[in-house]
Amino acid sequence: MNIRYEETQGRSLGFYALIAGLGVFILAALGAVYYMEHHGHYVTGMSNRIVWGIPHVFALFLIVAASGALNVASIASVFNKKMYKPLSRLSGLVALALLAGGLMVLVLDLGRPDRLIIAMTEYNFKSIFAWNIILYNGFFVIVAVYLWMMFERRMNKFTSKAGLAAFSWRLILTTGTGSIFGFLVARQAYDAVIMAPMFIIMSFAFGLAFFILILMASYKWTERPLGDAVVNRLGSLLGVFVAVVMYFVAVKHLGNLYLAENAGVENFILFDGGIYTQLFWLGQIVLGGLIPMALIYHPALKDNRSTLGLASILVLIGGVIQLYIIIVGGQAYPMEMFPGKEILEGYGGIAAYTPSLPEIMLGVGGIAVALIAVTFLVKILPFLPESLADKVADSHQQA
Repeated sequence: MNIRYEETQGRSLGFYALIAGLGVFILAALGAVYYMEHHGHYVTGMSNRIVWGIPHVFALFLIVAASGALNVASIASVFNKKMYKPLSRLSGLVALALLAGGLMVLVLDLGRPDRLIIAMTEYNFKSIFAWNIILYNGFFVIVAVYLWMMFERRMNKFTSKAGLAAFSWRLILTTGTGSIFGFLVARQAYDAVIMAPMFIIMSFAFGLAFFILILMASYKWTERPLGDAVVNRLGSLLGVFVAVVMYFVAVKHLGNLYLAENAGVENFILFDGGIYTQLFWLGQIVLGGLIPMALIYHPALKDNRSTLGLASILVLIGGVIQLYIIIVGGQAYPMEMFPGKEILEGYGGIAAYTPSLPEIMLGVGGIAVALIAVTFLVKILPFLPESLADKVADSHQQA
């Protein structure tokens, strides 16, 4: 297949306005980091009970989405679906950009970013956190090599093998990220093996939602033809992923309800958790699940790009809410320090947490870093096909 790729011009007022807007968010994030570093983490909403706050939510959201954004390239290379091949370069770029944004938030949320050097040079192979450092670095290397083989015509014959390696590595990476929570047996809300496969399918949904929004925005702003065949196929795939995420969520909570020892934490999340219960039902299930599926599959709204864009945005909002419930809600529920006993004073009770503005700005800054990286790189390197019109997509599918 002869696919012609071109850089974007990037000379319009809108392009510079986008760069300036994203730059403002990044500067605000750096200012928030300085403020928290200078005054100490007591200025955040975190405490000795809630040690992972909203920055951690954004960091893991971007890292999980990065793995899923590579799914489009994997479908082309590993499963040999020709229609997706023209999208492979952009898929790899979005994956690397999201991972960079997520790791930026993760590192700057540590309080002592310089301590990362120790984590990178002295490994404790019994720690799932240490394994994740290896997985993140490996993802950068493997996807970068994968992209190089796509760009270098002489290496095109090896892209399927590189794609298989990238596909396998990202599954391992997301399994490791989910296992961080699955292996934390001290937290009743975390201790579940299903966390690993649930994080994998979450990555498929979040990453594809990001990819759809970036793809449609790129072609609209550069005035390039983008046919319905590609967009509708991606939209249908997104609907499937959202449905499977909801299935895994249902299995997780129903399984926990079956176990008497988890009755307390399940009652907290599902029925009596205040803001966490409201976020679960209204934010995660309705806003991030049921409404996007209705927008994608309802006959009156089907094949509508505006509703698909709205559905993708809602999936991302629902994803942030879902990780907030998992990470923050899981910490808010007290650990069972003394089984069978009730703690009257001190550690017992639900922990309070209210995200501070610096924390939120740091998290949003990670998204801005990912988007500005994509914006710059599509300008200087040919990541985008010149045309994705229906006749072009059909010829690719038949090739």
